[in-house]
Amino acid sequence: MKVILKQDVKKVGKKGEIVDVSDGYARNFLIARGLAVAETKKSLEILGEEKKIEAAEEKKREEAARKTAEELEKMTLDFHVRSGVEGKVFGSVSTKQIAAELMRKGITIDKKKILDTAPIQSLGVTKVRVELHKNVIGTIKVRLIGSEK
Repeated sequence: MKVILKQDVKKVGKKGEIVDVSDGYARNFLIARGLAVAETKKSLEILGEEKKIEAAEEKKREEAARKTAEELEKMTLDFHVRSGVEGKVFGSVSTKQIAAELMRKGITIDKKKILDTAPIQSLGVTKVRVELHKNVIGTIKVRLIGSEK
């Protein structure tokens, strides 16, 4: 029996896929629990409409990510760190600190979306890449300013 999945089902398929499963599994498990609907002309039309709506929403999210990427290109985050006489930094700046500083500036980005995961341990400007969307990667300039103490 062919069914259209309404949500991801482990070892069966992803949301929106049309899968062929046994009749009993479809009726007694997938359809009974609201995980799938039987494949009919009407359900295929509804699936097509849902995919169009999802594509439009995805385009909006990508456009918003591009605008955020443009904002990030213009931005420089300054971090004051302790350093030694010859510019050696004590400690480092992590992705968590970068995400927190962006939050203070009004941009919410999950620290896991920061692609350059190695802590920044050198004075000066370092460019850090951030994945804002699967097709959009922004760059932030992070400047470490040393202070001898």
